[in-house]
Amino acid sequence: MAEICCGVVSESEAASTPCEPSSRAARRRRMEIRRFKFVTGVVTPEPENGQQKRQKLDVYGSSSFSRDCDYAVENCACSDEEVEEEATQQMKVEHGRSEAKETSSLRHQRFAPSPSLNPELHPKYGVASVCGRRRDMEDAVAVHPSFCRKNYETAADLHYFGVYDGHGCSHVATRCRERLHELVRDELENDDNEVTEWRGALEQSFTRMDKEVSAWNEGVVNTSCRCELQSPECDAVGSTAVIAIITPDKIAVANCGDSRAVLCRDGKALPLSSDHKPDRPDELNRIQEAGGRVIYWDGPRVLGVLAMSRAIGDNYLKPYVSCEPEVTVMERTEEDECLILASDGLWDVVSNETACGVARMCLRGKKNNAGGSGKSESEKLDKACSDASLLLTKLAIARHSTDNVSVVVVDLRRET
Repeated sequence: MAEICCGVVSESEAASTPCEPSSRAARRRRMEIRRFKFVTGVVTPEPENGQQKRQKLDVYGSSSFSRDCDYAVENCACSDEEVEEEATQQMKVEHGRSEAKETSSLRHQRFAPSPSLNPELHPKYGVASVCGRRRDMEDAVAVHPSFCRKNYETAADLHYFGVYDGHGCSHVATRCRERLHELVRDELENDDNEVTEWRGALEQSFTRMDKEVSAWNEGVVNTSCRCELQSPECDAVGSTAVIAIITPDKIAVANCGDSRAVLCRDGKALPLSSDHKPDRPDELNRIQEAGGRVIYWDGPRVLGVLAMSRAIGDNYLKPYVSCEPEVTVMERTEEDECLILASDGLWDVVSNETACGVARMCLRGKKNNAGGSGKSESEKLDKACSDASLLLTKLAIARHSTDNVSVVVVDLRRET
């Protein structure tokens, strides 16, 4: 009618001419616009193939994942008491929750249980990593069971676990996750003797990793890398590194930075690393002797910038920031229960004793309820490690940790 009134076509032409398909398509589009405009409070259904959602979750550390992490705190807004109560319940009842229900309580948390391995040769483990209250995910985790076999006659496999906490950007932590275990393997396999010189092999591995990162940074061309906005050569990027190598009779830990490794032995927390903070007396002396200064700016910082005194990368702060790790080698005993590796996002708000208590409750709870389900005891112990790592990340966020939180829990108990 509007067209007739405007004199675009005559009335007879309008009556004889059918509606054009394009007008029907335009009408449908207008109806779709109205539907989305006026129907509020309804969640848009997920596409049939679910492709969009998978893209957000599969790209670890991507920009979409970082934006989603802003809501991770809201999804696990439980109190400290609630988390500890949940850990206590692990000893009393068997949880019948599916993995989907568990991950819904911590939507953007990424955790993985160990595969079905022979418990006599491969330790069970669980991994959890969450962005938390940070804008970007800069942590990285590496797990490599049987990454090296030192003694071919006795088939003594070595198992590698590592947590890397990046700062400035995530690419140095990611590079460590991809390469450090390979460098460690090279150093160990090139040693003709038995594994006795742990210190030399691990120190050399960290030095090689630092040199690779420095050389690699100079050639980084990545427009999506956030650090490109800060420094063209990425010199202001680094990462802590705490790794553990588990053998049938030893635990070797190398730490560079303020991530931490804690051994739970006979119910007691035994730290296997010491945080490298700038105000630690020996670290403070080392920095000052090298000509640097520790300035208190929201806590002690090297030159008022970096809140740790050792790290891989950070070329602009050398030689004040060292890449040399501290190495601890501990003999395994029958009283060993579990090993916890975590970034400072956990340790800033959770003590060693509390972390070990939560892990022990999960492990003992699954052990006591091993016969209450169709699953084998090995599978339940595997699930227990995942529960422990998940609960520790929940506890850190409940206690208002402001950093990324990454946790690895390794079951060290020997099967009887």
